[in-house]
Amino acid sequence: MKHIKYIFYAWILLVAGNSCSGELDQAPAGKISLEEVFQENDKTMYYLNTCYSRIPIKGCRYFFWSRGPVCWSDEAWDADDLDVNWSASSLLYNGSASASSHPVWNVGGEDLSMSYWGNYFAMIRSCSLFLTNIGTAKVNDERERMRWIGEAHVLRAYYYSELLRWFGCGLPIIREPYSLNQDFSEVTRGSYYEVVRFIMEDCDAALANSELPWRITTSNEALRVTKAMAEAIKARMILYAASPLYNEGQNYWEEAYSVIKTSLANLRSNGYELYNQVNIPSTFASEDAFLPNKYAQLFNEYFCTSAAYSATPVDKETIYQLIDGQGDLANVDAIGSILGYKSGTCPSQELVDAFETTNGQPILDLSRPYIDEETHLQPNYNTGNTLYDAQNPYENRDPRFYASIYYNGSKRRCGWTFDETPANYENYPASAGNRTRIIATWAVDENDPASGSESRTGLSATARNKTRTGYYHRKFIHPFSGNENRLGGARYKEFRLGEVILNFAEAAAESGHTDEAYAAVNEIRRRVGMPDLPAGLSKDALILRIHNERRVELALEGHRYFDVRRWSAPNGDLAKTDRWVTAAYITRKSDGTYVYDRAQVNGNERKCYTNKYLKVAIPLGEVNNMIAISGENWQNPEW
Repeated sequence: MKHIKYIFYAWILLVAGNSCSGELDQAPAGKISLEEVFQENDKTMYYLNTCYSRIPIKGCRYFFWSRGPVCWSDEAWDADDLDVNWSASSLLYNGSASASSHPVWNVGGEDLSMSYWGNYFAMIRSCSLFLTNIGTAKVNDERERMRWIGEAHVLRAYYYSELLRWFGCGLPIIREPYSLNQDFSEVTRGSYYEVVRFIMEDCDAALANSELPWRITTSNEALRVTKAMAEAIKARMILYAASPLYNEGQNYWEEAYSVIKTSLANLRSNGYELYNQVNIPSTFASEDAFLPNKYAQLFNEYFCTSAAYSATPVDKETIYQLIDGQGDLANVDAIGSILGYKSGTCPSQELVDAFETTNGQPILDLSRPYIDEETHLQPNYNTGNTLYDAQNPYENRDPRFYASIYYNGSKRRCGWTFDETPANYENYPASAGNRTRIIATWAVDENDPASGSESRTGLSATARNKTRTGYYHRKFIHPFSGNENRLGGARYKEFRLGEVILNFAEAAAESGHTDEAYAAVNEIRRRVGMPDLPAGLSKDALILRIHNERRVELALEGHRYFDVRRWSAPNGDLAKTDRWVTAAYITRKSDGTYVYDRAQVNGNERKCYTNKYLKVAIPLGEVNNMIAISGENWQNPEW
């Protein structure tokens, strides 16, 4: 079928319903009417293609090859914040955001969908126009008509879900498109919950559609949406609707539990399951991959490979992956010295603190992780954890830690572009080329404090190709990508079963279905060889453990930014999580051992933690238009 390969070259129809495409039969003025579009099968199909045109790329494809919300939360620091001081990360860190120019949506970059408000509403309108006209459109195959209807419902639900995640406010519910001569003073907004109910209505329409498949099985249909995606959208958004920031004082947890339980059961019954074995052992189980056990290997393998389009895929966990790969991550989002450019995403000490030890004990007291709750320089250690040693902090950790983070003393084999110098104690002598290098991230040499950090991979307050935090991320980095092996990153996994299981665990715990909450979170833990959660936890303690499990399992995937917000009260802020981000501050002693301490990244607080940053500002022009038309101010609080 010709459908998806045309998506990003699709005929972009004007808001008034016209098209300027030379590919279509043209009227004398060079345009055709919307009515004419739906009089031909192919033109109808091409119109549906336009509904796909603003699906984002995400992953590492935010502005300047950034991970966007990963670096805007307490998960990581963007090493580009100084070199690209007009980037979203830098502006957010400095608090340089307003309703007329907000860093989240007022930047360009690799991801074409950054202007979220306008782009997503345009797509919602296109989906609604399609659904309004498809019933009478000239279509060659009635099965195709049905499938296209299902796709339009899923796409509209997806765009609405993205608007809710970013802006967090009530929105107009658009079943049928507004006409240009509509009285917009009559436009009203549904509540957050009402919009989620509309999203689920669209998803249910798709799920009832006999021609919409559960899985895409051929590569020429890549990016087409499915019933599985509809279930994943429902499971995500009802969880959000029940969360404190959005529930308007109502208790929707029982409904969330019921909806997600059904979605999860339907996904399982249609072949979705956790990725549970190493399938490319020659790479990921190789001694030179430096992944210490099968669990770290399978976890790293999963995120470094794109899902295949097959009726019987090896990867049965990925529900929906985005269309583009993530580029040359070794160059833009890894250990910067591999290719000499930049490090990109530097995981925080806070994220590292979240990974438990292999005995299943948290490192910190999750009820109050830091004695100094905002600055995070005094960890409040879990007294029940006898395995953790703060001066040997990377031993005996959750396998997902080794699959996700490069830390002081870890190793990587790839093509390095430089010769080692005598100051690089751990690696000298060695020449440029393909070799194993110890990733030393120490900040100061005890014998020569003035010399600064390890010259290639050590802590730095200013160098974009070094770490700002004492860590580099490896979750999405192929084990051997480097100078001589320029491998692109895998496609971003927008929805996966692991998230749905954790959505269910949280909703089950919040609604009092304790046994099912335990079973769900323990399924995630067993996949990587971690012990079950201890029985008999209080409800509050169980919820804290589930929150932490999300933080570890979904680390660096972009969820944390939204989680810390939805867990906040409407009058709250992010001072305890996002105001300060800390780094591992490591001193190298003359005997080759290290002293581990903590420091605040660059000594600067992030200024994007106050109440108004719980939600993104609606663009000022849009707000002013609605004030002029209806007299209602749609703007989010404090913007």
